[in-house]
Amino acid sequence: MKVIIINGPNLNLLGKRDVAIYGNISFEEYFVSLKELFPSIELSYYQSNIEGELIDKLHEVGFSYDLILLNAGGYTHTSVAISDAISSIDTDVIEIHISNIFSREKFRSESLLSKNCKGVICGFGLESYRLALSSLKV
Repeated sequence: MKVIIINGPNLNLLGKRDVAIYGNISFEEYFVSLKELFPSIELSYYQSNIEGELIDKLHEVGFSYDLILLNAGGYTHTSVAISDAISSIDTDVIEIHISNIFSREKFRSESLLSKNCKGVICGFGLESYRLALSSLKV
């Protein structure tokens, strides 16, 4: 089973940025533990701060991977283009958020992506990714 985690803007700063919200370890460190927890999954990771690059990656993997875990960061609330990309591919997408977007600023409670995703997991810190992977039948 092939799964990719796609992270959007500012998630390259995990472990350094707003540690009270996002925690104090980098995603790269956490990713190592995910690979150890799920050895039967061919797990890959991609991060970009650029909207078009995220869309290109969705197009690239959206017909050949079994699942995409997408944390689009701030683009969740603004990107019709990423939403359209999700609706244009065959691979299921699970929308991921580290924080509980519903307990933060009002604008964060609206996702333009959710309607095109298989599901949404938010508010469990980095463990949101593990919860999504745990839902797989492997």
